[in-house]
Amino acid sequence: MTGENAFYLPRGEGRYQPTRHTAGPWTEGAQHFGPPSALLVRALEAVPLERASRLARVTVEILGPAPLTALTVRARVERPGRSVELLVAELASGTRTVARASAWRVATSDTAEIANLPSGDWPKPEDCPEARWPEGWLPGFLEAVEWRSVSGGLAQPGPASVWGRQRVALVDGEEPTPLQRLFAVADCGNGASNFLDARTWWFINSELTVHLHRLPRGEWIGLDAATAVGPDGIGTATSTLRDSEGPVATGAQALLVRPR
Repeated sequence: MTGENAFYLPRGEGRYQPTRHTAGPWTEGAQHFGPPSALLVRALEAVPLERASRLARVTVEILGPAPLTALTVRARVERPGRSVELLVAELASGTRTVARASAWRVATSDTAEIANLPSGDWPKPEDCPEARWPEGWLPGFLEAVEWRSVSGGLAQPGPASVWGRQRVALVDGEEPTPLQRLFAVADCGNGASNFLDARTWWFINSELTVHLHRLPRGEWIGLDAATAVGPDGIGTATSTLRDSEGPVATGAQALLVRPR
């Protein structure tokens, strides 16, 4: 995939130029945080490791809007360890940090004999209708992902289950890794399970936390999401993320909810 068939164009020295495919559905001039989250995970995956290990939990703290201008990303080991390491990554626009990610990287071992991951069949993406988003939502990121409705829907208020598949690469010239594909979709929980009109309400997440059971397989990522809102403007969107074989992770987003 080349040129405009990617969320980001590499500019060297950790800098990336976002394309129109990163544009968010609610605010002009700002990115949907799916692509930035995936870019942070890409940086975390690139941190050298000394033994077989895998990211077990990633939290993305959203410190401000990610503009449609060049971004710089850096990652490092914050706290080394023989079995468990803490990694951090930062995404900056000029001198302003727009997001920070922390991740626990855990040494792997063979637990296949005692694995007890939940199961549950979903229809195949090709057997599901195309999902539609609500009137007034902007294209960009939404059009850069192929959406298929399992139950509920992007344009239907309430909990929703959808399949999503990137139509473009994360970084130009690269094939997205399984975790990059997962995080591009994971930040969509509050949007997929919205029950408020985005033209009159804000329901913005300030963070995204994903706990990973295993790596997903294939291009399609399933998202089963629901939003709960309390009486004082604070809510939570929770989701189960899956591939064609079953659930692979759980996600949660803290939400600011208030009238526009």
